Amino acid sequence: MNKITCFGEVLWDVFPTHKKIGGAPLNVALRLHSFQNDVTIISSVGDDKNGKELLHFIEEQGVYTGNIQINKNYETSKVSVALDQKGAASYTITHPCAWDFIEINKRLLSLVKVSDAFIFGSLVSRNKQSETTLKKLLTLSSFAVFDVNLRPPHYTIAVLTNLMKAAHFIKFNDDELIEICTSLGVTLKTIEDQVQFIASHTTTQNICVTKGSKGAVLFYEGTFFYNDGYVVKVADTVGSGDSFLATLIDALLKKVAPQKAIDTACAVGALVAKNKGANPVISEQDIEAILIE
Repeated sequence: MNKITCFGEVLWDVFPTHKKIGGAPLNVALRLHSFQNDVTIISSVGDDKNGKELLHFIEEQGVYTGNIQINKNYETSKVSVALDQKGAASYTITHPCAWDFIEINKRLLSLVKVSDAFIFGSLVSRNKQSETTLKKLLTLSSFAVFDVNLRPPHYTIAVLTNLMKAAHFIKFNDDELIEICTSLGVTLKTIEDQVQFIASHTTTQNICVTKGSKGAVLFYEGTFFYNDGYVVKVADTVGSGDSFLATLIDALLKKVAPQKAIDTACAVGALVAKNKGANPVISEQDIEAILIE
């Protein structure tokens, strides 16, 4: 069992006909917890009904909520989600909200210092308060995992570059990788060249790039590993990348061979896309079945 801390947004995804609890760091935390890790999440919710319901849900899942702060001045986050004909999601994220104002304290500093992994995204850096807290916590992390997870217009290339440099592991999707390389003034044709540029530019040597239904590429300890994806009928893609990342980090922390790790991560990502919602229950049998197809 590894001790893992996730940092960032917890929220309600509001669809045209319903709402569901979400947020990339929370989705990652829930999947990591399902793999029997000791997981906690650092975030903030409003002192409102949505916040109380969200905390109750997380507690029911068995994830510790004592580091989710209650903000009396800002509401619990809500995100409007639109799905296209292929199930791909786009988001409209209310700003500001409670998780824009995560405050630093001694307990958080101690927590990150003893964590085997500290996982964070770019969205939480859109506001100075939470960005400052994140930067302080990153100085204490022994294995900081940056899930780039771009949500326009809530980022700048300067902030992204600083976060990449502070990370020990970076996860992009292929569009994000191209956008960031282009913003840094570099146009390279292959994913391998792009990844090696980022590794050199940021001194972060462990990088993963997801390619949607076409699988993923992992650059780990100087070697590339590949998976071409698994064919499933997509219900929606919400949370697929989050479960992919959780599965990959879980496997790497448990010293699973990198090829097996990326294969398993792609399998879990595909299984999430096959189901509606970000956090469907996935069994070991489900994973093994898709791996041997």
